[in-house]
Amino acid sequence: MATVLAVHAHPDDIEHLAAGSLAVLAAKGHAIRIATLTAGECGSAQTDLAATARIRKAEAAAAAALIGAEYACADLPDLGVFNDDASRRAVTELIRWGRAEVVIAASPADYHPDHEAASQLTRDACFAASVPNYRTGPAAALEAIPHLYFMDPIGGRDRQGNRIVPDFGVDIAEGFAMKRQMLACHASQAAWVARQHGIADHLGSMERWSRRRGRDFGRELGEGFRQYRHEPYPKTPLLQDLFGEALVTV
Repeated sequence: MATVLAVHAHPDDIEHLAAGSLAVLAAKGHAIRIATLTAGECGSAQTDLAATARIRKAEAAAAAALIGAEYACADLPDLGVFNDDASRRAVTELIRWGRAEVVIAASPADYHPDHEAASQLTRDACFAASVPNYRTGPAAALEAIPHLYFMDPIGGRDRQGNRIVPDFGVDIAEGFAMKRQMLACHASQAAWVARQHGIADHLGSMERWSRRRGRDFGRELGEGFRQYRHEPYPKTPLLQDLFGEALVTV
């Protein structure tokens, strides 16, 4: 069995974009860990920063627990994620905490600055995690760079509206009910998403996207991923192999 770490910027990002696939992997017996770089403390108009952070981290932990996953947060500032040395060390410590063979990160191109910075930080932290002299905290350095993958961006497009084409898809029909339950744990976001994004039903929006991506693969429901294969990151299709019959090639 393998260990898979999913990393994104805010609580609920992973639930929107990869929770169906994580549920499929968990059902196969793989160990799942979920991490966010921020607590999403700006995501409320009703509670202050500290209260929002507590609420959202509790929601993220509850969602992760549904598939037996551990949850951790790097506690970088919401709307303040940048690819600098202090942040890279914090994210490297998070990668080392995860002890994963596979890391699934945010898309390098997305609508939100934190998402794009989180992608860069996670990519660079995967490299740094196996460097013993790059000191970050109590977690030990990894033995090797983990396999790195990117989730879809929100809506499958970059900031200019260009489509992001995945390398492969995952049929999440068997994991969709759990994906919906995981996103439903983020109850605080219903009002926020309606206010900030003009989306009255964030659960329905997630389902529409899952069905839209599924059609791209000839399936009812799907999620898309890309593998980062540049030097010296691993190039073998480890995550693809873990999905087994749920894997859909593009």
